[in-house]
Amino acid sequence: MSTASEEYERRLRSFTGRELTAPSPGQDPVNRPMIRHWAEAMGDTNPVYTDDAAARATGRAGVVAPASMVQAWTMRGYAATVGPPSGRGGFDELVELLDEGGYTSVVATDSELEFVRELVPGDHISVQEVVESISEEKRTALGAGRFVTTLKTYRDHYGVIVATQRWRTLRFRPAEPDGPPEPRPPRPRPAVNRDNAFWFEAAKEHRLLIQRCASCGVLRHPPGPCCPHCGSLEWDTAEASGHGRVYSYVVNHHPRHPAFDYPLVVAVVELAEGTRLITDLTGVAPEDVAIGMPVVLDWLDADHDLSLPVFRPAATEDR
Repeated sequence: MSTASEEYERRLRSFTGRELTAPSPGQDPVNRPMIRHWAEAMGDTNPVYTDDAAARATGRAGVVAPASMVQAWTMRGYAATVGPPSGRGGFDELVELLDEGGYTSVVATDSELEFVRELVPGDHISVQEVVESISEEKRTALGAGRFVTTLKTYRDHYGVIVATQRWRTLRFRPAEPDGPPEPRPPRPRPAVNRDNAFWFEAAKEHRLLIQRCASCGVLRHPPGPCCPHCGSLEWDTAEASGHGRVYSYVVNHHPRHPAFDYPLVVAVVELAEGTRLITDLTGVAPEDVAIGMPVVLDWLDADHDLSLPVFRPAATEDR
């Protein structure tokens, strides 16, 4: 009777020689505009990629594509990437099996390309990918993992091989960090200047101030040196009641900063006084936030030098 680990090894080995991607043609044939864009992006000024006369002077029939573009001709476009899946294939099954073994992270290690002939405008390239080998578990600095080597074969529209690519990735089980967890870093510092310093100083005292024009009485936020309504440079402040409504909001998942908890709900809150400010919403699940939802002021004391207003859903007694 085989053990679970032996059965897992057998299932992994069964992928050796298996086709992950059936021959799949690129969306477009080799073409001059994409060659030109590639050469410009790479800073490659070789004229054989863009000038027929220069290419013919080297014995070629006309312009050719940079050899390193071979993979680009078979890449899916943006719409194909974000559209509905076309069905599970060998690649999906292999990834699921590696995930089952805890190898949930991946890093590319190397790529060996062999070019058989140059590509020219009009070539329509397809690619087929086959598993060449899956290593035994190896100990690496990233964690225990397996090297997965696949062979991509590129063919033209006549089925003739034009290039091959041996692609190796490390699928690994992330290593557990040594020692105690790192302390949470401080919240990023706001940009404090002469125009808004009063606002942050009041926040340390848990007072939410709104700048008010001393000439016309219009409230404004964020603070600034000049009234956008009448142009006056004179101003004073009014203290907000702390009541408002959600004007709009977003739920941030990425990129992540270790000083914050995710998912992070960031809202534009319209205060009862009429001005709006950007703030965190607390005490509410993202799916429960709604436009127009009543909220009340709370305070986040990030550290001894920084307090910020945040808002939470208003209870019945708060309204």
